[in-house]
Amino acid sequence: MKFIKIDKKDWAKGIEKSRETYQLFGPVKDKNGFFIKSLEKDVLPDMEYHDSVMSAKSVLFPQTEKMLSATLDESCEDHHIMKNIQDDYSPRAVVGIRPYDAKAVELVKLNFDTEDYRDPYWCDAYEATTFVGLGINKPGPFDFSTSTGSGPFCEDGLDVLLADLDDMYLAKVLTDKGDAFLGACGFDKVVDEKESGVMFDVLRKEAEKNITSQIDTDKLKDKTILELHEAPFWDDLAFSCINCGTCTYVCPTCWCFDIQDETKQKSATRFRNWDTCMSPLFTRHATGHNPRDSKTQRVRQRFMHKLKYFLDKYDQGIMCVGCGRCVKSCPVNIDIREVCNRMNSYEKQD
Repeated sequence: MKFIKIDKKDWAKGIEKSRETYQLFGPVKDKNGFFIKSLEKDVLPDMEYHDSVMSAKSVLFPQTEKMLSATLDESCEDHHIMKNIQDDYSPRAVVGIRPYDAKAVELVKLNFDTEDYRDPYWCDAYEATTFVGLGINKPGPFDFSTSTGSGPFCEDGLDVLLADLDDMYLAKVLTDKGDAFLGACGFDKVVDEKESGVMFDVLRKEAEKNITSQIDTDKLKDKTILELHEAPFWDDLAFSCINCGTCTYVCPTCWCFDIQDETKQKSATRFRNWDTCMSPLFTRHATGHNPRDSKTQRVRQRFMHKLKYFLDKYDQGIMCVGCGRCVKSCPVNIDIREVCNRMNSYEKQD
């Protein structure tokens, strides 16, 4: 394990130097809050941010992504044949990603990179990306990450973990990709491993102590799907839902998408777009039949997927990292913490 000291006065110069090798992404503030965006020249990641409105999932899984294209010009030999669009998968780095968002990437990877199928768009972007995390010294009131297998200094999915120590960053190098990125920045001041490890432990314990929001998941694995599916509380939980889909868009582990073909004059393009299971159109068949035509069914599907189906399928914990974005952003105050605890404690009445 290697630890590197980065003086903040050297930070900007190092980040700018890394542009010679990497495309950079990081937190940027606009009028609506902080967002993880591509960093244009002379724009640095805002490392003072507390949390971002959206996670970094769009770096690997854009809201709209071109997949294939074709010419409709019949004078061309290869007309009407869909071909791959050459995307840019040169090295990229997300600087300042929160640890729970990096953990979310690892959960999403279970779906996009399997023995049966490898999604080339997501996986190629993932393999090109270096994740430089920023530990959370002061977790916010919506953070319940310690009870989801994550936490303010969780290392899962990260290549480098940074600790903010006022006038410097202490970097914990976790992978070769992380080491290469720091090298590209010119950050090479190696410091004592034992002393630095103790510092990280102190920061982690102090941060975790400040997280007061918790959920219980210990009984979910033992419950049957049918038992939870038929529980009587779903109508009450779904009563206020307006099917806006905000919870799914801000969630770092939601991966639903739709595919559409568009034509313009003599060219055609196939796009992949984010979709939401909260939309009435999401499951409507071409026949007009909709197996989830009520909002209760859709709300139940969302929480059953997050907290039961994913758990049973992958045995890697629930499909939630405790970032609290859905709780914070829901316009009608539906709270996944309440839903999880209700599911976990539910006992079927005879």
